[in-house]
This record gives sequence, structure tokens and C-alpha cells, in this order.
Amino acid sequence: MSQTTLLYIEDLTVDFDGFKAIDKLSLYVDYGELRFLIGPNGAGKTTLLDVICGKIKPESGRVIFRENIDILRKKEHELVLLGIGRKFQTPSVFTELSVFDNMDISLRRKKNVWTTIFSKVDKKEKEKIMNILHFCGLEKKRDLKAAFLSHGEKQLLEIAMILIQEPELILLDEPVAGLTKEERFQMGQLLKNILDTRSCSILIVEHDMNFVRQFAKRITVMHEGKILCEGNIDRVQNDEKVREVYLGRSEG
Repeated sequence: MSQTTLLYIEDLTVDFDGFKAIDKLSLYVDYGELRFLIGPNGAGKTTLLDVICGKIKPESGRVIFRENIDILRKKEHELVLLGIGRKFQTPSVFTELSVFDNMDISLRRKKNVWTTIFSKVDKKEKEKIMNILHFCGLEKKRDLKAAFLSHGEKQLLEIAMILIQEPELILLDEPVAGLTKEERFQMGQLLKNILDTRSCSILIVEHDMNFVRQFAKRITVMHEGKILCEGNIDRVQNDEKVREVYLGRSEG
């Protein structure tokens, strides 16, 4: 295993009642990398994220994080503590709480239950929260209930809630779904800024090919639970199998 590899996946298989959602897949993500996962619906992309974050267990294979952490032996909450943050397609924020309180709750997820329930945010924690909100462009929304945020702002808040936990690997499932053109660009710039200023890698499942073309440096194309092609956007777009299987289809 290379010392530059943050996430190491080898011969991974996930079987749902005889259907191989992932079929002997191997994938390697380096430190500081922004990797896009694309492919038609049913290709196994979201299932792969589910395995990495501990939501489901595979039939076989290896998934190693940070050189020596066996993900398959860990529970979901343990992987959060170890530095894996997951954002689902639909924002999962606490809509009746303020933006600041959402951040406070996320910050305390790395602490024990009693600390989460009874402790109050101190000056250092408040400063940390405000720095992340500023980084994500949400500092002016700190006192607003999350219910009143736009869809795009909720997406940004959820990413901010992940960042406050200082992850080493961020998993994003269609982060620009439902966003305007301006919001998509803002999201792309945020992801670039995260990589430029923080020690982490980002693995993204995405269907919006315009967004992929604009921001991707390395792309993994999945089909029927396997990797069809890997490389930069030019290599992927010019690959004959990819054109047949994916790019010629509807992007929805």
C-alpha cells in the first residue's frame, strides 16, 4: 500500500439477494485528492459510499483507511470519530434549530453523550464555528433557523457541519443536485478551497456532467458494480466503453 493512499479498497463485493451491487471492485484514493464517481443509476456508487462510512457490510474484500484502520471492523459512529464524514443527497440538518446550533451539535458529536447534552459552547468553540461558517459563506445566517435556508444553503450548512469535525475523508452524494448554476459554481469553489486549506480528501458521487467537467481532475466511472474507466475528463470522455455505457445516456 502506498504511503500516499488514504483509502484502500481491494476486491470489494456487496451482494443483495444475489444481485452484485459491487463486484470485486478495487479503488484507491490519495491524500488531498478530489475524486469523482460517475456512472448510470444502479452502478453501485452510493452503495460504495455506504460501505466506506460503515452503513452496510460487504460479503468480501478489504477497505483500509489511513494505512492501518480496517473500516469493515468499525461501526458508523466510530468511523465519524476516526475522520470520515458523509453527506447524503438530501440535506439532513436540524431545521428547527439555528445555523449556529446545528454547527454546535455537529461539533459535539466527537465528544461523549454527557458533554453533548449538558456543556455549553465556550469562546474557542464559538470562534471555531464562526470560522467555518465564514469559510462556507454562511456567517450572516448564523442566527437563522435552518428551515429558512435555501436548498443550496442547506447543502453548504451540511458541509460546514462535516468540516467542524475535522475529517480526513469527506463523502458527498450529489452535492449539486437541485442547485442553480451560481450555486453549483459556489459549491465547486468551496470544494477546491477545502482541499487547498485542509488536510483531507473528497470522494464525490455526481450525475451533473457539467459540474464534473468544470471541477474534476480524476474520475472513476462505475458500471454494474465494477470500475469501467479511470482518469481525467479527456480520457473518460474519449473512452469508447464509457461513451456506450454512460455518456450517451440521459444524465438523470
